[in-house]
Amino acid sequence: MRRYRFTADQAKDLAKKMVILVDSREKQNSHILDYFKRQKFDCQETKLDYGDYSFMIPESAAGEDIFFHRDIVVERKASLEELSGNLAQARERFEKEFLRAGNDGCKIYLMVEDPRGYTGIIGHAYKTQLKPVSYMASLKAFEARFGANVQFISPEYAGYYIISTFTYFCREALK
Repeated sequence: MRRYRFTADQAKDLAKKMVILVDSREKQNSHILDYFKRQKFDCQETKLDYGDYSFMIPESAAGEDIFFHRDIVVERKASLEELSGNLAQARERFEKEFLRAGNDGCKIYLMVEDPRGYTGIIGHAYKTQLKPVSYMASLKAFEARFGANVQFISPEYAGYYIISTFTYFCREALK
């Protein structure tokens, strides 16, 4: 990751001007986009190489465009069922995405929109055949293998989670 030398106050101000990058393949995310709009964050739809969300600081704020799509991304899963499918049926594609991110030194935050989280996995509160022990083993392997930060959250707080994750990363990266 490229280093910057803004003051703490400048970094804080720049974080407020970030533009959220939304992968063009991301669907059924109006609740997240609505949150960004309410918080007055601009969004730009683009093809991301991995992840569903990242951000940039525009030239108008920083003097040059500063992109973070190779430094940090949020990979969104809308449910435990969707994540289960990625860990079982679409595992090879899912692993390749995480591997590409890791090869770029990118931090992945895996955000799953289900507040039941591990309780839901262990209690098999999802509608797939993946057994809880296999689900947990796969998820923990992704954390260990790819350094994924797994977070379970209610859909109504997903936008907040994305903004706060990027805000504090931005503030630290720019100092």
